[in-house]
Amino acid sequence: MVISTQEFELEHFSTPRKGFRRVKLEKPVKGVFQDRSVPPGTRLAGLSALSHELAIAAPVRWPSAVSEQYVSGSRRQVDGWAIFDKRYWPGDSFTGHLTFALRHEHIDLLILKRIFDAAPQTEIEALVRAEPMGIPVRRAWYLWEALTRRTLDVEDAPNVAAVDLLDPKSYFTGKPRLSKRHRVRDNLLGTVRSSPVIRRTGALEHFLKLNLAEEARETVGRTGAQLVSRAASFMLLADSRASFEIEGERPPRNRLERWGRAVLQAGKNPLTLGEIIRLHGVLIEDTRFVSAGLRRDGVFLGERDHTGDPLPEFIGARAADLDDLMAGLLEANDRMRDDGVDPVLQAAATAFGFVYVHPFQDGNGRLHRCLIHHVLAERKFTPPGMVFPVSSVMLDRIDDYKSILQTHSGPLMPFIQWRPTPERNVEVLNDTADLYRYFDCTEVAEFLYGFVRRTVESDLPREIDYLSRQDEAIRRIMDAVEMPDRIAENLVMFIRQNQGRLSKKRREGEFSELRDDEVSLIEGVVADSFAGFDEARLT
Repeated sequence: MVISTQEFELEHFSTPRKGFRRVKLEKPVKGVFQDRSVPPGTRLAGLSALSHELAIAAPVRWPSAVSEQYVSGSRRQVDGWAIFDKRYWPGDSFTGHLTFALRHEHIDLLILKRIFDAAPQTEIEALVRAEPMGIPVRRAWYLWEALTRRTLDVEDAPNVAAVDLLDPKSYFTGKPRLSKRHRVRDNLLGTVRSSPVIRRTGALEHFLKLNLAEEARETVGRTGAQLVSRAASFMLLADSRASFEIEGERPPRNRLERWGRAVLQAGKNPLTLGEIIRLHGVLIEDTRFVSAGLRRDGVFLGERDHTGDPLPEFIGARAADLDDLMAGLLEANDRMRDDGVDPVLQAAATAFGFVYVHPFQDGNGRLHRCLIHHVLAERKFTPPGMVFPVSSVMLDRIDDYKSILQTHSGPLMPFIQWRPTPERNVEVLNDTADLYRYFDCTEVAEFLYGFVRRTVESDLPREIDYLSRQDEAIRRIMDAVEMPDRIAENLVMFIRQNQGRLSKKRREGEFSELRDDEVSLIEGVVADSFAGFDEARLT
């Protein structure tokens, strides 16, 4: 059985062919693959070629093509394509493109799963029998049996040296678990039921070297317990408020405090489905209009047309798949925790994996941010009793936050078949569970690590510095003018809010008893206590 690489006419790209047949290319190919223009003079290779031929209903995020010419450099990037020199052409066979993908492309468990479901089992069996000791072959064999949950009709691998499923130099991995049948060590971050992939990038390697958890502990360690406690309270309130504002809500203070208390419990109980549902109950106290527990119907994010029908930008997993998807997500979280995967990477994979599934009718965004706190607290990355206000940073960079979410969800939408329901909801018509099981979490991990870095290096020391300066200003004000500390605290706040001056309205209102010389003295105290503070924020 052979695989066609490309044809000359555009319609061949628009309507992928399910059969395999040999094609001799005589001139550069022009066409489109998954809404991307194929670079001139190239042929689809690896996962792109296999997905095209098998009509795979999933996005190839890193398409590859092989040049028809010999060029300098073995590989280059062109408009999102990895272009390989002609010497890399794998031939016209299914197995040739599969081994090319495993040797030269980023691992993509979603695409591999769907290829394995669609391809004839005999192709993989022939590959294993022909080269049972080959490293790419054993990896393909292991993944085929693990992802499809079926067994090939082949003998166990010879007793050769075992090989890692993922190269630890290229990926962040879990502790390896040996499969004797394949002589492969499974070092995925999750399980075949649900697994993120995080590539080792320069940015992530740099973040890990910063040792931010130790820096946070040192900052707290050289600060008085009372000041730390107050800083923690301010940061918790800021995070809670920002988490609601991201969703376009401005809840009353009591609801903020109730949610803040729930967030503060993060990490104290094991992360189970029951614990997530409990947190959801804290968030959604009134269930007259929102169902408690896992939703029983569809969910989407987006607008509606003039008739009220959905115009979705994102569609969550089918309700029928939620039990299994959530179980897989929690299995992956447990494995990352037990294997000692970096806490921020674990938090990114678990929290964003959760929001992609979108298991609840409402409140998914806030719960996903709460899961970040849970993992960081459980892994003791954050100092005890403290919450890093990552939601505040997300709110500051709301466009980037929304963009990073859409980077994953957007490419999935063309492969989700749906229709509007009479209730103006969405009903998914095809099998989409795999779209939520496997995802590349690299960009999300970089994104979250950047937020954590800002919190540790800027927000935490700044909050402590602010409170220290505020305490100094209040002490000096009360030394000069006898008043309750609450009034002195308000004075400091009002003066700072008004660019260093007490406004005329305040002077004639609640502070009318102050003399002009006292007001000038207090303004000078505030200016002196906060000298350089705002400038430091800009650097």
